[in-house]
Formats: sequence, C-alpha cells, structure tokens
Amino acid sequence: MQRRLQPQRTSAAAWSRLENQKTHLKNLRLQYQLYLLLNSHFLSLLKSETGLTIFFLCAYLPKTAAGHCKWTEVLKDLEQIKTSEDIDVSLYTANTDEDKECQEPVMRCFFLEMKVVLHECYIMNCSKTQDVFNILKNGNANFENNQKTSTTPKKCKECEEYEEKNFTEFVHNFVKVIQRECK
Repeated sequence: MQRRLQPQRTSAAAWSRLENQKTHLKNLRLQYQLYLLLNSHFLSLLKSETGLTIFFLCAYLPKTAAGHCKWTEVLKDLEQIKTSEDIDVSLYTANTDEDKECQEPVMRCFFLEMKVVLHECYIMNCSKTQDVFNILKNGNANFENNQKTSTTPKKCKECEEYEEKNFTEFVHNFVKVIQRECK
C-alpha cells in the first residue's frame, strides 16, 4: 500500500510548487505592469525623491496584495469534496459561531477530523482521496507557518466535545469557518 500512496504525495508536492510558481508569476506580471506605467507616464517623477518613493511603494504593493487568504487552496479542495457520495462518516463538527479566540483550536479540530476522512478514503478507495490529501497537506503547511504559541483558552471546546454530524454538514461548517478566518 505504501507504493500506491507515493505518487499521490509526489503529485501533490508538484501541484503545490506549480501553484506557488503561478502566484510568483502573477506578482511579477503586476510589478512589470506598474513599471511600464511609471516608465511611460511618470518618468519625470523618478528623477525626484517623491517619485522614487512612489515607485518603491508600488513595487512593494503587489507583494502585500498577493497575500490573499492562506486557506484559499483548502477552500477549493473543500468545494471539490463537498458533494462526494462515497464519503460516509460521522465527524466531530465545530460550531461556526465560536469565539474569535477559539478560531485556531476550531480549525485544528476540522483538520484532525479530515485525517479521519483521509483514512476512510484509503479504506474505501473513494474518488476524492487526492482532494482530501491536498486539504490536509495545505492545512498542515499553513499551521507550520504559524506554530501554535499559546495554550488553548479554557472556554474553547476540545474536538470530542462537539456534536458528531454527517460529512455534508461537516464540510459546510468547515467552509464557513474558513471563510470567517479569511475576512
């Protein structure tokens, strides 16, 4: 079974690199367009200190604008699996209206439950196994970039304290929580 899983990991890594390259190219394209605009219309501005300041601010702007929600890829994959008929599990499902300070523990609960979904997909050979794997891969990458630094507040629930719901309700709540995080 290990040999069968290896190509999925390789393709997921290659896909992730491709997505990062696309984002980088979009940044470069936007920077180049700003350069052309400045070069054609505001060349005289670059001869002054103010013009140079504007140019450097514009060069920095695409980097911050491209910093879209870090959960975008997870949302895309959730959209892919939400209608899956071959995933039939009950999962601890966090509420969508938890306190803001419980947001990280809630997100971690959803990703822990996605491990259950992945396990079931491997057993049942479901059609969305790669999408589930991608959700976990992208979620883990986002959490690695933002290591948990504090303890969970006492008022936040443990995953097992949430009600078990079917897969469709689980995905629906997961999407709502991520959308809330991206606002």
